[in-house]
Amino acid sequence: MAYIKYKELTKYYNFSKKVNLNELPEKAYTYIDNGEQILIAYSTYNDLFLLTTNKIIVFDVSGVTDGIEKIHFFPFRTISSTAIEFVKGKCSIFLSMDSGYQVQLNFVKMSDEEQKEMKLSHKYLVSSICKIR
Repeated sequence: MAYIKYKELTKYYNFSKKVNLNELPEKAYTYIDNGEQILIAYSTYNDLFLLTTNKIIVFDVSGVTDGIEKIHFFPFRTISSTAIEFVKGKCSIFLSMDSGYQVQLNFVKMSDEEQKEMKLSHKYLVSSICKIR
């Protein structure tokens, strides 16, 4: 019997705007556990990226009128490897999950300061993953 893995999450996101943590929509806090903190947030017109102290959350809204929303959770303990890539004005984070899923998170229109902040955030992500394993 053959097992075929369904890889729906092989998707690319292009987040273009850093979001002030004080201006996050209420829905963002619905998925934050007690004692967990949001470190950084980015958005597109519809989608939202959150890096917390325990996980990555992506609010994936498709369609402007129908507003279908999927919420993806990537707990640090399920990330098997990660990489970060910088190009002028852009940063990409690549996640490989224990399940075999892969996700690419692109951050565009970034200032040099935002890239430095993303580098520190990724460093925190890597450090957290290494502590879990």
